[in-house]
Amino acid sequence: MLVKEALDKYGKTPDKLIGAMLAYQKSTLCNYLTEEDIKEFAKETKIPESRIYSIASFYSLLSMKERGKYIVMVCYDVPCYINGSVNVVNELEKILEIKMGQTTTDKLFTIEYSSCLGCCDKAPALQIGATLYGNLTPEKISSILSTYRGKKDE
Repeated sequence: MLVKEALDKYGKTPDKLIGAMLAYQKSTLCNYLTEEDIKEFAKETKIPESRIYSIASFYSLLSMKERGKYIVMVCYDVPCYINGSVNVVNELEKILEIKMGQTTTDKLFTIEYSSCLGCCDKAPALQIGATLYGNLTPEKISSILSTYRGKKDE
């Protein structure tokens, strides 16, 4: 997908920009926005490049660094933290052999912290794509990751 295609689909107005940026980012091989992409969004929308950059750097769903195909977003707000999200992160790091904020060598997974995922009653929780996983224990992590390792193309 091209930047122009994303904007044509979602709209070029400021209120539609984040949706277009997310759709475009998801279509890229490494799940991130390059400097050239930022410039293209600015050119196509006539919104200052500095504003596009501030949006891309502010929202955690957008990234300006290369990431894996699947972004594992671990909630780190208070309910998840006190219910064991630290153990979930430790297990993710152990299984994937990376640290928080890093991407696996096969470019399949990136682990990132997220603020509240909106499911405090299921703490601790994580989200991969649009799928939310709650009531997590370290034992459940391997099974969840195996699901994504087995997927062909999404």
